[in-house]
Amino acid sequence: MATLLTIVMACAAVPANRQIVLSKDGASEYAIVVASDATAPEQTAARELQEHLLAVTGATLPIVDESQADAHPKRIVVGPNALFRAAFPDIALDALKYDGIALKTVGDILYLAGDRPRGTLYAVYAFLEDVVGCRWWTASERFVPQRPMLVVDAPDTVYVPKLRYREAFYRGAFDGVFASHLRCNGHFEQIPPEYGGHYSILGWCHTFYQLLPSAQYFAQHPEWYSEIDGKRVDKDAQLCLSNDAMREELTAKALEWIRKDPSAGIISIAQNDCGGRCQCEPCAAAELEEGSPSGPLLRFVNAVAESIEKEFPEVLVETLAYQYTRQAPKLARPRGNVIVRLCSIECSFAQPLETGAHNVEFKRDMDAWSAIAPKLYVWDYVTNFAQYLLPHPNLHVLGPNIRFFADHGTIGLFEQGDSGSACGEFVELRAWLLAHLMWDPSRDANALIAEFLEGYYGPAAPALQKYIDTLRNAVERSDASLRCFMPDTSSWMDLDDYTAAAKCFQESQDAVAHDPLLSLRLRRARMALDYAWLTRYHALKRVAAIQEKPFAGPPDPVAFCNEFIDTANAFQVGQYAEARPFKDLEPELRSRFGPEAPPPSECVGLRVQDWADIQEFEFRLYKLGEATRIVDDPSASNKRAASMTTNHNEWAIQYSVSADVAALGPVKCVVMARCTAKLEEGNAFVAGIYDAGANAVIVQKIVSIPEAVGTDYRAIALGVHTLTPSMYVWLAPLDNPDAVQEILVDRIYFKKDEG
Repeated sequence: MATLLTIVMACAAVPANRQIVLSKDGASEYAIVVASDATAPEQTAARELQEHLLAVTGATLPIVDESQADAHPKRIVVGPNALFRAAFPDIALDALKYDGIALKTVGDILYLAGDRPRGTLYAVYAFLEDVVGCRWWTASERFVPQRPMLVVDAPDTVYVPKLRYREAFYRGAFDGVFASHLRCNGHFEQIPPEYGGHYSILGWCHTFYQLLPSAQYFAQHPEWYSEIDGKRVDKDAQLCLSNDAMREELTAKALEWIRKDPSAGIISIAQNDCGGRCQCEPCAAAELEEGSPSGPLLRFVNAVAESIEKEFPEVLVETLAYQYTRQAPKLARPRGNVIVRLCSIECSFAQPLETGAHNVEFKRDMDAWSAIAPKLYVWDYVTNFAQYLLPHPNLHVLGPNIRFFADHGTIGLFEQGDSGSACGEFVELRAWLLAHLMWDPSRDANALIAEFLEGYYGPAAPALQKYIDTLRNAVERSDASLRCFMPDTSSWMDLDDYTAAAKCFQESQDAVAHDPLLSLRLRRARMALDYAWLTRYHALKRVAAIQEKPFAGPPDPVAFCNEFIDTANAFQVGQYAEARPFKDLEPELRSRFGPEAPPPSECVGLRVQDWADIQEFEFRLYKLGEATRIVDDPSASNKRAASMTTNHNEWAIQYSVSADVAALGPVKCVVMARCTAKLEEGNAFVAGIYDAGANAVIVQKIVSIPEAVGTDYRAIALGVHTLTPSMYVWLAPLDNPDAVQEILVDRIYFKKDEG
């Protein structure tokens, strides 16, 4: 078997700048040669090569068996057949694991081959993309150069990707053929066997309760589940990892899964997607000894993996280093058949994970796991799950982050993007860019972005690059922590940024106005900025008035909103946030725009610079549809209000102070609220102002039933304060449904205090 050094040295066999004429005037002397026993993916590779070269040159290259090769002195040999082995005896293709490729030349003969099952396909795609110039932008959109005279540089490449597992989690990239073109191979990318197939992870993740459902086991075996505060529980909890009987049952269930699908190759044994780890004495002792909750978890997974290995030595067992288990243990080490998948969910994605000041702890954990986990995977988050449709300026960190992972020995990468949405910000670009960076982390991400913009958007590319740079500059200037759950853009994007971004898109639209296809692509790309205007329209308009600046937002927000909704549906947008269908957002969006509410009585006649009105559509609502809802109310100033149930004490209605309100200086803060009640006395709810930055209560006021009951809204004064964007106004019920039926909030307003 050849060593990698031997393989690399073999790459020097072809003189530099040698060229091969594959076609002339739409005709070709070449044939495509495959082995008589070629695998299905190798046969697909030959067909793909034939079809694309036909589209490029107009010539159909015949596909022939290797026994007929002598009749075709000019040929492209596809696959690891006898012809390849004879030409390159020092290159052992099975040493090119995983998915390695070889593009070689001897005389006028090209050789395209690779590691099975997918390597030969990837060799063909690399040739078509890097040598011929084909591009697969999306599952339905490609670029094929028209070159009846096709002269190419003789390829001489042997390459093995650093990342064995590569997954771009985007709706468009689930298409199996497109995913294969992108050289992705992950769990959700439905690549058929003839295109090389894909990795499959039994259970996918968060499998504790998949394997041992509490509904089935808890009543008889409560000791198998977490002990929390001295009590065994199964809600928002985990398994008791020190319980041997539980481990034996879980292992038996895991083996049943594998026996049903042994070809999957990976099984997930991983914590539930919540906290609630076991606090029993043995679990707590193990955690203390290891210095991290990941210690007991890894000990448990190692024991399960050891049992699995006895029956299935090739199967890998995956677990998560996620949230409370993210920090590596002091003592435990993953077994050889254990994959640790490190998750970056808490990080800021505006700064590189390796060097960003917000990400110091993640780098610490990455360094630690890299030192002890030979099979390290990463679960990375590249979208905003709370608002798929908003701008999310993280393109500039994708390249550095993937290089960071690869340089730390990562062999599998799951880039979780906008899987549920067709209109997230530049979803086509992101899937393409991430796939190329995962295949080769050394690529220049900026060059790839420029290539995609130019190839996909044509003359609109310069203005779109300016738009991307505008958002990057905004988030870097703000030093905001750009998490993967962001409610809006207020922490990093101001009115000037919105205005500049709108100008960029106007320039891009003007550049492609003559081209219906490019205009349609651009319209989809603009959806993120349009949605950003809709989510902050009123706040931005207040800012423009306070700062006496032009307002670049839509002049008719009602028409703009309706057009946005119609366009989103035409694009089959899908979800606007994780697991939230766009149809659920439509009524809430429409409710934001309509006739303006009259000002509160004490604000009548004031300049717009002297007060601010916050209606229900600018509130942040806890468990919308369950603990809170938006209701029609003829008593409300704009005929709509936010409603809270009373069977809890969560701060369920909140308003985060925006920059325009903070700019007013000292203000009188007033909440307009009311309640319906069963009793005439007692307390109704509590309201206050909290400073999250200082972790301090600014004011808190309990409102009695007599102060709030009735059909008319009452002014609940919270005092005069100088507010900052780290503060928020909040209201909460008192968990007293026997006394209060419903709490409604019409508006919160702020009146400038003149002292």
